[in-house]
Amino acid sequence: MPAPDFTSANVGDAVMTSYLLDLDHYWQIKQLHPNGQRITSPPFKAGGCSWRIHYYPNGVSSSCEDYISIFVALDSRVSEPVKVWSRFTLLDLAAEEPVPGHSVYTELRECSEVGATHGCDLFIRKKFLETSGHLLNGCFAILWEVFVDRATPQHDFSDADVMFQVGDEVFSAHRSVLAARSPVFEAELNSVTRVAGECIRIDDMLPQVFESLLHFVYTDSLPEMTGAEEPMMAEHLLVAADRFGMQDLKLICEEKLLCTDINEDTIAKMLRLAVQHHCRLLRDACIEFLEDPPVLQAVMANDDEDLLELVAKTCPAVLKEFVRK
Repeated sequence: MPAPDFTSANVGDAVMTSYLLDLDHYWQIKQLHPNGQRITSPPFKAGGCSWRIHYYPNGVSSSCEDYISIFVALDSRVSEPVKVWSRFTLLDLAAEEPVPGHSVYTELRECSEVGATHGCDLFIRKKFLETSGHLLNGCFAILWEVFVDRATPQHDFSDADVMFQVGDEVFSAHRSVLAARSPVFEAELNSVTRVAGECIRIDDMLPQVFESLLHFVYTDSLPEMTGAEEPMMAEHLLVAADRFGMQDLKLICEEKLLCTDINEDTIAKMLRLAVQHHCRLLRDACIEFLEDPPVLQAVMANDDEDLLELVAKTCPAVLKEFVRK
């Protein structure tokens, strides 16, 4: 299973994380893994925990050998049971839409040990998939939505083994958790120059931004924010996510910024942010905004030479068409 696309959101009292799973080489995998045998995915993050998908191409047991079975297994230790349930939906690859009648919810489970599973014995009949047209060139897709009660898991910071000083505030955390979520933290914390018990200083970041970043590291969700502070926090968190190589958080922040109003007052800031931090979706939205001739004319009349140079580099075709007219 390749690395999936994902989104994350709060749904009631749960954190919902969705992954688009592309399953390739259907026929070969079916041939190589008889009834009761599975393939296991790399770990996925949801609700502050790590999970793995167990895919049984010929069913998990003899009672479901005509079906594909799919399960989710807890892959990280938790201090308290985690309440979780999932929905699996077969997708039409051509239309990129759910296939009617092929969406299955699992029962609510409490998972407390590594390896605890929940899932579907009878997810989809193999004969249906093979003759339905939803299997294209040996590939099909499943939308996996996992709902984790955001009241759990509770993380015990009494055994925290690393501290960070950000501004005038000090934060405690766990090296293993940070290393699992960020390649930059992993490299920093495994550095031979680091001394045990050392308080690591984080410069050029507001304490509340680092606190929100840690909140995401442990819960896969953002803290509650008021409408007024959300765009500003999303900007700061996007920069922090890019700094620490946290692509999942970066994408969530980018999506939040896309929901804000890109206008003549914010276009300069948004475009700089998109280019400096390689945010393709935000960059495309800025270019689309600049395609409106009156908007581009207003930008061209701006005395900000850095912005004009950025526009010329970012959307030369739009600028060329404007000059031609």
